[in-house]
Amino acid sequence: MERRAVDPRESVRAGRLWWDGAADAYQADHGDFLGDVDFVWCPEGLTEADIGLLGDLDALRERRVLEVGGGAGQCGRWLRARGVREVVSFDLSFRQLQHARRIDEDSGTRLPTVQADVQRLPFSDAAFDVVFSSFGAFPFVPSADDALAESARVLRPGGLLVFSVTHPVRWSFPDDPTEHGFTVHQSYFDRRAYVEEDDHGNAIYVEHHRTVGDWVRGIAGAGLVLRDLTEPEWPEGHDRVWGGWGPVRGRMIPGTAIFSAVKP
Repeated sequence: MERRAVDPRESVRAGRLWWDGAADAYQADHGDFLGDVDFVWCPEGLTEADIGLLGDLDALRERRVLEVGGGAGQCGRWLRARGVREVVSFDLSFRQLQHARRIDEDSGTRLPTVQADVQRLPFSDAAFDVVFSSFGAFPFVPSADDALAESARVLRPGGLLVFSVTHPVRWSFPDDPTEHGFTVHQSYFDRRAYVEEDDHGNAIYVEHHRTVGDWVRGIAGAGLVLRDLTEPEWPEGHDRVWGGWGPVRGRMIPGTAIFSAVKP
């Protein structure tokens, strides 16, 4: 494990290999929490039903919606089950999309999916009214600016982009949900990627860090207008630990940032 620069090709290769290999364990470990047909924004357990970041559900039913980095498409499937007419989900990992097909069969709610890279979306300009992502794709590409620009490109004027990522503040702390995770051990301003390598030095997992300002500038640079930044608080009675997220730290520092922006 190290922190270093990673180019787009290496990052995409690592992302596809990692998630194809980890998809089975990920769905086994987190599938119950995520739900087959549910919309969970973050490890804090905040759901779209709780907060309505995508707007009024009645209005949403007549809109075209794109889920970015949807994994097995649980969030998009929740929208389809509630009558949203057109929802498409994409992911880089073919194995995650196979899990989406499995859940389609199990749940009886089918979600159209595409294998794609967030940096080069296979959709026409102004194709969607809403683009959203729950911890999908954006943290795993070296240029958030390119990913945000692509999301803006496929949005219609007046369209909405909402996405959740690890809160940038968390990058200063170790990935430890206990009291030992409260000590700052690296610079918040160190933007080098977190990289796990194989024995030959090839990246097999890559996650990229941006500051809050980087995300805001990326949103503005894509021609979007930031409307809100949601920082979910850790709810009482929620004791689930997910990696670095848990009740000990979650009640003290933010773990998730959810950005909401519109296209003029």
